[in-house]
Amino acid sequence: MKIDQDGVKVEKYHLFTYRRIRRTIGYLGISLPILLISLSFFPFFKTQLQPSISHYYYTNLREIFTGTLFAVGLFLICYRGSGNTSIWKNDNLLTNIAGIMAAGVALFPTNPNDFANKIYTLIPYPEKYLGWLHYGCAAILFLIMALLAINVFTVGQLNETRSPKSILNENNIYRFCGYSIIAFVIMVPVSEILELSTYSTLIFESLSLFAFGIAWLIKGRALGDKGIIGKKIYQENNPVDTEKVFEE
Repeated sequence: MKIDQDGVKVEKYHLFTYRRIRRTIGYLGISLPILLISLSFFPFFKTQLQPSISHYYYTNLREIFTGTLFAVGLFLICYRGSGNTSIWKNDNLLTNIAGIMAAGVALFPTNPNDFANKIYTLIPYPEKYLGWLHYGCAAILFLIMALLAINVFTVGQLNETRSPKSILNENNIYRFCGYSIIAFVIMVPVSEILELSTYSTLIFESLSLFAFGIAWLIKGRALGDKGIIGKKIYQENNPVDTEKVFEE
């Protein structure tokens, strides 16, 4: 594909913009559990360590919990993908749904231990079944997180024929993150049934968010793409490959 100088500049601008959005989503995903857990140990916030990330809605750290989720949701909705014809690989559709689900997780809080303190932002009724709106949104959000990593992020290198590929190849990282998200989500109910720990849900939710964030950071090339990193992870030496702008 032949591109003139102005075209190259425009495409580079769009490419770097996409990468900034991806990195922002990744940083937000990773920072949420880190902030909530670390601030729980500061007496100033008068917040104890919670059994799950969702339970921080009922603490003094509620604004961090809801604000981060809304920010992730906004970036996901604003993210413009390639619009693959396959529903399972259509990043435009998947990120839009994920963004709405992220907002739903924040708007419909989990059921508290004491229903007398139940707070709903949209539905002002202390009904236990309404808490399933939260769980439903969270389940769909995590499922789409996994689908994006496994089905969408790997598209860019499907036709890559150069070999040998490093074990650190980006597609291997995306698949590892995607399947890790699924495994961690499955472990949430399993750990509760087995009563592994009071904080098992918090641990597995945090690990899921870490996997989600890492996938987006790698896709956003947060580590850079020059030298050994470019060769091992992305199989390229050129930090800006204008031929692949619309494939990424």
